[in-house]
Amino acid sequence: MVRQRVLLLGLMVLSCVTSGWTADLPDAAAQVKAARAILDPWQEKYAAPVDRYLHIVCWTPSDREFPADYKGRLTRMLQHIQAFYAQEMERHGFDQRSIRLQLNDQQQVVIHEVRGTHPTSHYAKNSGSEIRKECLPVLEQAGIHADNETIAIFCNLAQWDAEKLTFTHESPYYAGGSYRQGTAWQLDSPELDSNNLPLKTPMMRDGQYGRISLGKHNSIFIGGMAHEFGHALGLPHCVERPDEAVRGSALMGSGNRTYGDELREEGRGSFLTLAHALRLASHPQFSGRLEQQSRKPEATVTNIAVKAVGKSITVSGVVKGNPPVYAVVAYFDPAGNSDYNATTATAVPDRQGRFELQTDALTKDRSGDLRLCLLHANGAVTDSRLQPQLKYPYAVAADGTPDLSTIEMRLALAPLIQALNQRDQERAQRLARNLKSPEAQAIAHKLISPESRTETPAEFSGTGNVIELTHFKLTSEKVGWIRPSYDRLPDNAVLLEADGRIFATGIYAHAPAQHEYALAGKWSKLTGQAALAGGHGGTVQFEIHGDGRELWKSPVISANQRVPFDVDLTGVQKLELITSTTPDGAGDDWGLWLEPQLHRQD
Repeated sequence: MVRQRVLLLGLMVLSCVTSGWTADLPDAAAQVKAARAILDPWQEKYAAPVDRYLHIVCWTPSDREFPADYKGRLTRMLQHIQAFYAQEMERHGFDQRSIRLQLNDQQQVVIHEVRGTHPTSHYAKNSGSEIRKECLPVLEQAGIHADNETIAIFCNLAQWDAEKLTFTHESPYYAGGSYRQGTAWQLDSPELDSNNLPLKTPMMRDGQYGRISLGKHNSIFIGGMAHEFGHALGLPHCVERPDEAVRGSALMGSGNRTYGDELREEGRGSFLTLAHALRLASHPQFSGRLEQQSRKPEATVTNIAVKAVGKSITVSGVVKGNPPVYAVVAYFDPAGNSDYNATTATAVPDRQGRFELQTDALTKDRSGDLRLCLLHANGAVTDSRLQPQLKYPYAVAADGTPDLSTIEMRLALAPLIQALNQRDQERAQRLARNLKSPEAQAIAHKLISPESRTETPAEFSGTGNVIELTHFKLTSEKVGWIRPSYDRLPDNAVLLEADGRIFATGIYAHAPAQHEYALAGKWSKLTGQAALAGGHGGTVQFEIHGDGRELWKSPVISANQRVPFDVDLTGVQKLELITSTTPDGAGDDWGLWLEPQLHRQD
């Protein structure tokens, strides 16, 4: 009863948010009704009631006291965010489901205090893992096993000057998680309080955002709390579609900066997309139910069709899952800006598993990735991290017309790749013979009959003046992850895909990598392109050396970039292709040398 009263009070605070909003489209209500018809009965039958909470930690370094009135302020802010989620879930048709907060006898949120081992100067924004480790013993003593729960660590690493009204911070400020567990690193500071959200004055100086009102400062950081909680619950980024913009900014897009703007009449504030309400509906904090035994979800999608209809993209197929799939979410993610500008579309499978969704919220003159996420009734998600075939590259012309040629290539090759992954060479060869596209046939030939590479470029005695570099044997090879691989990736994704295109030839070069060839001065130049494999978020730098001299060097390359090279090799005896990490480390640095070709003069 106490928790329910708290939610209702919070909803009263947020009630003005709904003024001026248009009614939801009937299709959204129908989707939620259909999703609940799958989700609710399954959870009632197979998931047990459970008390799962968002566990709160207030952490401070050894030389600082806890922030002023942190128990009261955090309680107000957390209940404000709780009410926001409850209102948004109810608006979508999921009742007042929300994050669950544990309250003490004084009706304040239970907060676990942790004092760090080191002084303030020891910690920085990248200290999240270290701070979390310092919190684990206190949580375990309270019976909370962080690897099986969702926790939020409020770090006391901000600098607030109440007289000068200045603010800076060096706090970890990120999150990640799933329906089983998650961690959000937040910050706390004495001026942060949901009571301050309506304030247009005083003006203050924020070290990152400049001169802003105290209210806007609170919008940014309380909104940031709500946003990072979303990540800890398993929500990825997304931005509002044009038809959703009447509601304001999507919480998991830039909504972390607009939360509460409507209270100062400075905007429409933030909202939760239908895509993310659907994802949260099965989360144990929101549903109050959880399978007692963790299981790996099983899902298959067949009869996939991705079509361009005017300036829209339509996706259809048949999905089967165990636990059952109650919704399909599509993210249309244009290149650049990580995944912050991905828009969403949703569908609910019918009794036969058939689904169809459509969007025209496409960024003109930009390539992108379509990612399908299958939502299981136990809270699990099957996506492209588990099944690479659930991600499809596309492009959009300057006039807004979708180009789906790469998706068509991917779909044409999908059965063949499945056969190769199952080591069924006979079926792969049969499928290859039925391919209609010459380009698809060329890729299939490379995958089924890889080059034997029996001779080096120095030993080559064949005909032709332009030869693929992957035809040749190397004198040395080294990659930073998995194993050297040519004309394919060394995982089940298989295809050499970059910047919305699929390539027949190339060298896998996860940084740090080095590939060396003996030339014997027989070749005049090397051409090709350097890129990062599609779906990987690292940054790499490429270099071409001849006899120890740098002949070419790329800029730092990230996702959805391709850089051509045309390098003079006259007289070069030894060729080296070097792929290097950058200051952000080697994580996800799947470098590719694409279509590398050696040329010799007539």
